[in-house]
Amino acid sequence: MRFCTFVLGCTTLLASALLTHPLQAQQPAPGQAALPAAASIVDAPVPHIDAVAAAGSHSTPQSTSQQSPSQQSSSSAQSQQTTAQETQHQKAEEELKQQETQRVAGIMATFNTTRNPNAVPLSSGQKFRLFFRSAFDPWPFGLTAVVAGIGQAQDSTPEWGQGMQGYGKRFGAGYSDYFLGNFFGNAVLPSLMHEDPRYFQKGSGKVINRALWAAASTVWCKRDNGKWGPNWANVGGNLIGSAIGRVYYPASERTVSDTVTDGLTVSAEGILGAEVIEFWPDLVRRHRRKEAEKQARKTGAPLTQSNQSTPDSQNQK
Repeated sequence: MRFCTFVLGCTTLLASALLTHPLQAQQPAPGQAALPAAASIVDAPVPHIDAVAAAGSHSTPQSTSQQSPSQQSSSSAQSQQTTAQETQHQKAEEELKQQETQRVAGIMATFNTTRNPNAVPLSSGQKFRLFFRSAFDPWPFGLTAVVAGIGQAQDSTPEWGQGMQGYGKRFGAGYSDYFLGNFFGNAVLPSLMHEDPRYFQKGSGKVINRALWAAASTVWCKRDNGKWGPNWANVGGNLIGSAIGRVYYPASERTVSDTVTDGLTVSAEGILGAEVIEFWPDLVRRHRRKEAEKQARKTGAPLTQSNQSTPDSQNQK
């Protein structure tokens, strides 16, 4: 309202001046340039709403671009955690590639074995991949074929009969037992319980200590957090596999006692396998040392340290 009154007053005074001096033209003073017409016009003030909006448009990016110290530290921690997980996953991949080449006598697959006591924990996907890599290796098929042949000769489970049909049933049941037990014991349950399905080979120390270490691996394992505890996944997986296997076994072998007995038998077989894996490198080193000594006696050359022992990396291939 005050602005309108001011404009109205100025307009009235200007009109009176023009009416009083109609013929006098206002000339600029000497040495003074004439001002443009636009300079005599008063700039209209910016509306308050537009000013606030303009101020808000400039302040909004600044407020969004600025973060509190706690938010910046949280983002930095998340970034470091993601980087650490990626690095850990890459290390686990490198260890898995090395494990997938390990064999005893060039035949028996020992993919679930590591000699690194500080091996990086495996992710759930890596545990499943390790299981499938082991399950579809030629070794379990060959071992199952031999066991099925022994069962055929002993006429185990007489309901299956003899001939190719009986052998096929024994072979199918044997491999199914192996597959189911390892599927739950080395993949599903270790992922759910955060247990490491691998055997951590000791490789040195007294023979009795190493033998007990290998035997205990069936019921004692390392966890993903680095601690050790009961191997629930292995024992539970063997029992679950045995329970599911009752479906394709004859009715006479579908009792609870048969289920528990078969599950514990598979666990005992795991102990035997761990003992072989633990001491096989020693047998290889001893054999090669004797061969080197024999060759040295034939040639009369002195026995060097390189002939007495071989690297562990050459024992597991």
